[in-house]
Amino acid sequence: MEALRLEREIYHVRAGVSRWPPPRRPGGILRFVNSPRFSPPLRSLALLLPILLGAQTEAPPRAPSVTVEGREIAAQVVVGPAGPLVALSPVAEALGGKLGPGEGGSYLLSVGDTQVVLAAGSPVVTVGADIVSLSQPVTPGGGGIMVPLDLLRKTFGDLAGWSIDWLPEASRLSIAKRQARLVPVAIDVVHLQGTTTVVLQFPAVPRYKIDQLPGRIEVRMLGDRIAASLPSTLDDPLVEGVDPSPDRLVIRLLRGASADSYTLENPFRIVFDVHQPGPATGPVGGGPAPGLDRPGIRTIVIDPGHGGTETGAIGPSGVQEKELTLLLARTLASQLAERLGVRTELTRTSDTVISFDARTALANQNKADLFISIHLNSSLGAGAHGAETYFLANRATDPRAASSANVENGSSNDGSDLADPAALQDLQLMLWDLAQSRYLEQSQRLANMIQGELNQALDLKDRGVKQAPFRVLVGAAMPAVLVELGFISNPDEEKKLQEPGYRAQLVDALVRAVGHYKDLVEARPAAAAGETPAPGTPGAASSDPSAPAPPSPAPAGPAQTPHGARPKAWR
Repeated sequence: MEALRLEREIYHVRAGVSRWPPPRRPGGILRFVNSPRFSPPLRSLALLLPILLGAQTEAPPRAPSVTVEGREIAAQVVVGPAGPLVALSPVAEALGGKLGPGEGGSYLLSVGDTQVVLAAGSPVVTVGADIVSLSQPVTPGGGGIMVPLDLLRKTFGDLAGWSIDWLPEASRLSIAKRQARLVPVAIDVVHLQGTTTVVLQFPAVPRYKIDQLPGRIEVRMLGDRIAASLPSTLDDPLVEGVDPSPDRLVIRLLRGASADSYTLENPFRIVFDVHQPGPATGPVGGGPAPGLDRPGIRTIVIDPGHGGTETGAIGPSGVQEKELTLLLARTLASQLAERLGVRTELTRTSDTVISFDARTALANQNKADLFISIHLNSSLGAGAHGAETYFLANRATDPRAASSANVENGSSNDGSDLADPAALQDLQLMLWDLAQSRYLEQSQRLANMIQGELNQALDLKDRGVKQAPFRVLVGAAMPAVLVELGFISNPDEEKKLQEPGYRAQLVDALVRAVGHYKDLVEARPAAAAGETPAPGTPGAASSDPSAPAPPSPAPAGPAQTPHGARPKAWR
């Protein structure tokens, strides 16, 4: 019986009759997909349908944002190929800074007691007395201007101790206060052979800024705090005292003493060499000059571009740049002396070659307060027109400015060869030395005022204030600018430049700009003197371009030379 039962079970299996229940057919949409009646195209679409529906439910990417100490602020951010740009005004307000208008259409950012001058379209800004090159130009937008992150790092980061971090995964700019470090500092003061050396020794490199002020030196900590170890006694003929506090260290100097600073490594040290006051010197000519201790503009050196064999640019009718710059410089010197009461000197008074170094050396020897170099522009195209004002920087604003500087710097007849790498290195060192002084910031202010007056009074095309390493400006120990008063290659501008009346209008605009700058330096508001504020300054009103120019000498027109025009060879 058992054998018969097994044989019956085997028979049922072979016959396809199983005792187990049949498999369940899939339900839902797959039931139709597996159906032989379902066409292949519809079957593929049905398989993709869940994926398409899932993609539609994904969240859209977040818009870029800005957070300060974890709190989001309303500040526009635009992410481009060169990196993020952020609206400066709301960020400055959130971080305790102040953004307002500057001269000549620029902007003035205040971070603590440091002022930053920046302008839309320029990749170069002035931070205090330093010129800083940015990764991207300042751009209009965001209800004002938008700036790259390195500007925030160079200002609020270095000056106020904020960390500026871009988080690309979250598309967020995160700004937070840096964790303050307590940095010990050992102070030594040694006097030897008439010089006092003050040494500040740190175990690690601190974040700091040095301010050399009349009668004292301040070493300010940027986000760090110091714990000072003072010498037991301090009896020095040049250093009256050293006053430490958690955020700064003040070195008080003897009246008239001066100091040089440098750093040493392993361990890190900031060193100041304090020198004795120099002998008192009076003005040339004997008699005492009143108010010499008060800041002011008393001597201005005017540089007529080119001269001698350096003709400069030549206009379509054959007029040479060197002739017009001398005429303009003579009239400018006369008007500045007559209207502002200043002493003026010309780097050349005749048709002679003057080297670059001799021009600025003359300004330094005369202890000039301003140096203004007068030039005329040229272009391969006859349609270029308008005025440009330059001040010194180690990086040109745009390719044209760089080209102009390269042509001038490589075409001097003073024996220098700036195509030589060693000479270029010397130029960089001179620029770096100048960038540590206060003159570049003042030069930018003067350039903005000059450009604003030229644009407003003569309705010239605004070609803007630009920066470039012009060799003729290197070495000037005072605010220095180079002004291109028009395109001699343009037939219309060449014709106007030969008219004494038009040159008088150009000179009048320059005199007004210098007068406004003089008022600013001497802390005399223009309104108090009954004058119109300079264009671009607070309270400035639009002056009437049709107002008659003041009388000025009418020098004879330049001699005509054979017809022909060529690109500018020297500046």
